[in-house]
Amino acid sequence: MAPVTNGRTIDLQNAPLHGGVLIKVLILSMDPYMRGRLRAPEIESLEGYGIGVILRSETAGVEAGAHVRGILAHKEYIIASDITALEVIERDPRLHWSAYVGAAGMPGETAFIGWREHSDAKKGEVAYISTGAGPVGSMVIQLAKQDGLKVIASAGSDEKVKFMKEIGADVAFNYKTTDLREVLAKEGPLDIFWDNVGGETLDAALEFSANYARIIECGQISGYNNAGQPVKNTGLIFAKRLHIHGFLVLDLSPKYTAAFRAEFVPKLASGEFKFTEDVTRGLDKVGDVMVAVQKGTNTGKAVVVVADE
Repeated sequence: MAPVTNGRTIDLQNAPLHGGVLIKVLILSMDPYMRGRLRAPEIESLEGYGIGVILRSETAGVEAGAHVRGILAHKEYIIASDITALEVIERDPRLHWSAYVGAAGMPGETAFIGWREHSDAKKGEVAYISTGAGPVGSMVIQLAKQDGLKVIASAGSDEKVKFMKEIGADVAFNYKTTDLREVLAKEGPLDIFWDNVGGETLDAALEFSANYARIIECGQISGYNNAGQPVKNTGLIFAKRLHIHGFLVLDLSPKYTAAFRAEFVPKLASGEFKFTEDVTRGLDKVGDVMVAVQKGTNTGKAVVVVADE
């Protein structure tokens, strides 16, 4: 990556806070949805979920040494006058801070919330999860197996196929080398499809869905860098009486966050639920990691470690 040309130096001990806080950024989460923030030139600094530690505070109730999670600018240090959108969090000693922007953070919560709210899962049903080796999809695989479902999962490399099998997928395949429709024709029909891809994958899932199947729309990364791909089988939505649910995790967080922390995070800490991370060090590597996430070449949850405590 090119060197930083618009950085500035601040005096950490004496920089005015104006009633706010000084945050040292530790961890940044790199996620597919961030592609949308790369379009408009008026966006001065990329932002995303991250973990930081408070170095100095003039905000009542927030002390130096506290850790916060939320939307952070991609910088080494941040002076924030208003931290109402940030959450003070504590870490289970069995988990690294990076887990709290991954499996124990928004991706894990997305899987938990979407599955709990929309799957209506029943033991013995068949679920297909696209991008099953990703930070969301891998959690959905384990939630589906916990509920007693047969799980089909796809990803884009043999290494990822191996990981999906390790976390419980009954049928795992590389969509780049295996015909998706052949797999679904043999292993379906589908009662649940968790969609992270859209396009041809969604089209195939509609074709091989059972009557009254649930389609959970979590993302459509195949269209993030172009105008999107047409879906031809929309007539099957009413012919098969399919239920399609689109959701954003923030809309449902108030309903499920307590349950996520009480039920899901302890299973991550104990090792019952497995997860992987693709960790890169250095703020200057953000661009490289962003490209890897969009191409799907990362293995596990992509995080950038900006600094140690």
